[in-house]
Amino acid sequence: MSVGPVGHGELFFVVDPSRCIGCRACVQACEECGTHRGRTMIHLDEVDRAHTTQTVPMVCMHCADPTCAEVCPADAIKQNEDGVVQSALKPRCIGCSNCVLACPFGVPKMQTDLDMMMKCDMCYDRTSIGLAPMCASVCPSQALWFGNAATWDATRRGVLVDAWLFGRQHVRTKVRVVVDDASAGPVDVLAGAALGDWRDDPFGIAELEGAM
Repeated sequence: MSVGPVGHGELFFVVDPSRCIGCRACVQACEECGTHRGRTMIHLDEVDRAHTTQTVPMVCMHCADPTCAEVCPADAIKQNEDGVVQSALKPRCIGCSNCVLACPFGVPKMQTDLDMMMKCDMCYDRTSIGLAPMCASVCPSQALWFGNAATWDATRRGVLVDAWLFGRQHVRTKVRVVVDDASAGPVDVLAGAALGDWRDDPFGIAELEGAM
């Protein structure tokens, strides 16, 4: 089963990429979060700019077993009792960027002027008291959504997925993403990709020769 259980009254965060209109309201609102020091922690990614204007908002997925915390040699990244993975603690962060390289979703970013990693913490100052994250509170198309299961079932369509496959790595997340059909199981991020061992042809020479 690719969708984790959701309690009737439990509040949860949803990303629906199909609704994103690229307005960047989330990017601006994220800067206003009290814990971000005026920096935006959300990424608005362009899918294929040469062929489409489609954009996708990307927040921290708050993995149940966060790789970023596992690879931190200074124990600077903590996961709280609500499952929210927080930004690195400044007194502990040594700026090694292990977390940046290890995150399967590419979320943590090094703030070089602060010499520390910062990332989306789901506006914990707001969500811990039942308020929506800043980004979700301003999203005009509700591509970013925060609420409970009863409200979701009454107002929205789509299947909520919280399980992912990155090659052989299984990842379960607190943040859910909307898909049309989850019957195939966890979202396989590498499905359809050529997965040959990169060491056999590290510079892609065979591929280049085949295209000539």
